[in-house]
Amino acid sequence: MIGSLFAGISGLNANATAMTVVGDNIANVNTTAFKANRSSFANILSQSLGGSSGNDIGRGVDFWGTTPSWSQGSLENTSSPTDLAINGRGFFTLNDDNGGRFYSRAGEFTFDRNGDLRNPDNLVVQGYPVTGVAPDGTFSLGSLSDISVPGGSITPPMGSTEINADINLNAGALVGDIFSSAVTIYDSLGNNIPVTLTFTNTGAGAWDVGASIPASAGTGVTLNGGATTPLAFDTAGQLTTPAANIPMVLTLTNGATNTQTVTWNLYDASGLNNGDLTGYASPSSTTFLGQNGYPAGSLRGLSFDEAGILMGSYSNGQLTPLFQLALAEFPSYYGLTKMGHNLYAESLESGQALPGVPGSGSLGSISPSAIEMSNVDLAQEFVKMITTQRAFQANSRVITTSDEILTELINIKR
Repeated sequence: MIGSLFAGISGLNANATAMTVVGDNIANVNTTAFKANRSSFANILSQSLGGSSGNDIGRGVDFWGTTPSWSQGSLENTSSPTDLAINGRGFFTLNDDNGGRFYSRAGEFTFDRNGDLRNPDNLVVQGYPVTGVAPDGTFSLGSLSDISVPGGSITPPMGSTEINADINLNAGALVGDIFSSAVTIYDSLGNNIPVTLTFTNTGAGAWDVGASIPASAGTGVTLNGGATTPLAFDTAGQLTTPAANIPMVLTLTNGATNTQTVTWNLYDASGLNNGDLTGYASPSSTTFLGQNGYPAGSLRGLSFDEAGILMGSYSNGQLTPLFQLALAEFPSYYGLTKMGHNLYAESLESGQALPGVPGSGSLGSISPSAIEMSNVDLAQEFVKMITTQRAFQANSRVITTSDEILTELINIKR
């Protein structure tokens, strides 16, 4: 009967530990990105003296360990643009100031006074800096580094190289009638230069166009090398002169760039009139004027998108990609080493971290202004609490019953 006492004690110890696991799950029901743990038990066997496996006697139970549940937690929307949740697989990559690397699903991040994106433990979020942006919007990335955006960040100006305008010149205008329209362009330093386009009717379906700038902005502007350039329209009001595929080129002479060339494409790539200039029988008017330059701008705001791209919003209206978040995948999540504070570390059992960007391979996407909630199921935990309590109670009854039997055995000699 002594053996049954020790079997009962092992049950008490194992279920007491299991109750700790249940309590830990319930305590972390509001912990960001917490993953609930499940208790596992293993029986203990004692080899019989006879050597027959059929006569092996159990010696109780052993607490075998815990297994985390890696199911996705629900997403909670927040008002902070730097709160991030991973929708799918992957971990945020974090570095401490000594070069140590950690991984986490908890995306409660903020920018510090130096512009570094950090978590509440002061670990710096890692990402890939954008090193170049192509005209089609694609961009190239640099090497993994700290995500850092100084508050005084300034985007450089871009000098205008193209203008676009939707202008109709009245087919019923009389010789000598004048129509003007103005567009603002920018030089390489970001100075704005007002350019006035003046159209003068020279006959039926014929006009001359010239351009001018204020004396304070430069010494002059030419159109296709001359002071004026002729325009001609056919009977359908379509531009015929300049000829197809010959752009209108404005050359400005100013103090910032010496000379600046701005192109006004009047035809598309196939040589067809793109409709920028028309000669219909309606009053001369300008319905659109635009250009591709902009002045220097200071940083006004930051935001992430679903691809984990950090966009900078500048005072000149530009949205510039600055970084892309780095995520990490592992061959085995169950082998990760728990470090506390919602952090994990790589181990031999987890395998090496496989870096990438959101949406690549098996990695999930990013939900901005959201955090992942704990995946603890309270109803399930309360059921586990009841069953664990009953198991503890039953094992204690084994000990009291064994004690009563031993008491009866001792009383036999009386």
